[in-house]
Amino acid sequence: MADYTAPLKEIMHSMKVVGLSDITALPAYSDATDDLVQAVLEEAGRLGSQELAPLNSLGDRMGCRLENGTVHTFPELRSFYARYRDGGWNAIPFDPEYGGQGLPWLVGAGVQEIWQSANMAFGLCPMLNQGAVDLLDAHGSEEQKTLYLPKMISGEWTGTMNLTESQAGSDLSQIKARAVREENAYRITGTKIFITYGDHDLSDNIIHMVLARLNDAPEGVKGISLFLVPKYLVNPDGSLGNRNDVVCTGLEHKLGIHASPTAVMSFGEREGAVGWLVGEENKGLACMFTMMNNARLNVGLQGYAIAERAYQHAAWYARERVQSKPVVGEHKGPATIIHHPDVRRMLMNMKARTQAGRLLTFSAIAANDRAIKTADPHKAAAWAARVALLTPLVKLWGTEIGVDVANEAIQVFGGMGFVEETGAAQFYRDARIAPIYEGTNGIQAADFVGRKIQKDQGREMFALINELRTALPRHDASLTPPLEKALKGLERTTRWACTASTADAYAAALPFTRQAALTLGGCWLALSATQAQNSEDQAFAQEKTTTALYFIRHILPQVAALEADATAGANALMAIPEEAF
Repeated sequence: MADYTAPLKEIMHSMKVVGLSDITALPAYSDATDDLVQAVLEEAGRLGSQELAPLNSLGDRMGCRLENGTVHTFPELRSFYARYRDGGWNAIPFDPEYGGQGLPWLVGAGVQEIWQSANMAFGLCPMLNQGAVDLLDAHGSEEQKTLYLPKMISGEWTGTMNLTESQAGSDLSQIKARAVREENAYRITGTKIFITYGDHDLSDNIIHMVLARLNDAPEGVKGISLFLVPKYLVNPDGSLGNRNDVVCTGLEHKLGIHASPTAVMSFGEREGAVGWLVGEENKGLACMFTMMNNARLNVGLQGYAIAERAYQHAAWYARERVQSKPVVGEHKGPATIIHHPDVRRMLMNMKARTQAGRLLTFSAIAANDRAIKTADPHKAAAWAARVALLTPLVKLWGTEIGVDVANEAIQVFGGMGFVEETGAAQFYRDARIAPIYEGTNGIQAADFVGRKIQKDQGREMFALINELRTALPRHDASLTPPLEKALKGLERTTRWACTASTADAYAAALPFTRQAALTLGGCWLALSATQAQNSEDQAFAQEKTTTALYFIRHILPQVAALEADATAGANALMAIPEEAF
């Protein structure tokens, strides 16, 4: 099995392409020099490559076990988490007031990529905790932030997201978990399913963010409240008290991410779990969206990160596996399969899509840094609108890249890819969950067309198209004309969607979202290639140009078919009666 090598130069270059220097020029991030960022990435790369990645296949085999309501991870993962925690890795993008390092979220994303590529099952734990910290920082009371944030930021405690119930998957209006008011707290009862790291033995406490409904709450999503429910009650001095009435009653048996416990959580089997309101009563879903959107960006990141790992594995095998005489070149006999055009096609497809996914994801996270740290409120609001537009694109396209690249990696291995011992299958099994959780990709597409395009009549999309059109390199006839054509197509589909009927718009949602992501990804690759020309490493510059050319010539033409699909309307989709299926 190939070793994982963190692509540090690629990560740093991509950060610079999306505006790292502009972000570190903001007063809040002035300490984040290039040297510091490089040092952080290098140490994360060492830790991820040498210590975390070797645990990936072991965790796939070992999984987790549930005994007497407590989930046990395997010993090597516990040891690694202790080193991760003690190294301060959990604190990178958080407020120094509560023990964070105060670095840009963009830098945190580069580090997150390394954890997710090295070991996606492990990476879910800090990813969910990161979202819980973001939520509590935005909506918690000062008392809650003082009591919980320092240890959540340090990684001594971890956070979870408790939304889903058996009858309420994506439709949260159907949740039945209940909360009853008491003098200083609430009593929570109910069952939540599919809770990532809902219980484990990596940290001393687990802070559950739980959606529940008060007895007198309005029906639907307007009657949902958000509660902080710790596994162990926390004393006023921050020490741990008694065990709360919350327990894991089951673990899901899954296709992949076996080392990540996906738990069934029961709240209130005895007297009721003690919880504290976050935000206002009946306005919990709005608070939870802070965590959900954080997770959606990071799940998109997870998608391209697992693609990076699968690509590295496939490229290693292609350089090693000898099979057949190539139809091109001067080889007199069998050669390594990387010399065969179809294998080259697969590897270039994997490389180009992974790099484009990274750039699109980083562009959204860079916009988020600007939104939260720009002093001018009007500019901050504009950047926040950009993040909102890009979030469903990042989540949908990044996770599709993860599945597609992992699938193609199996194909590079051929029959050996279907054999578990080679490791290629695990990447596919792990990647397959990402288009499903944190809002299925169909939901992301519906959000994109309904809330991000129709709601503002495409203004933010048109603004982004104009920015990219202006930024494209004017001197390169091989890169710019196809991208300008693709941008015009995206304008047409956006204009069509703004006036489309509800049925037509939602029938168009998935192909329209893919069209947008492909177009933006191609533009970012062109900008990456242009910026790389300033590099002293000419081989790196050539690789960037060639990768952009491949994407534009071989992948970008798909946007024409996606535009036709998107604008075809809903008639053929909805015409067949239900019983015909």
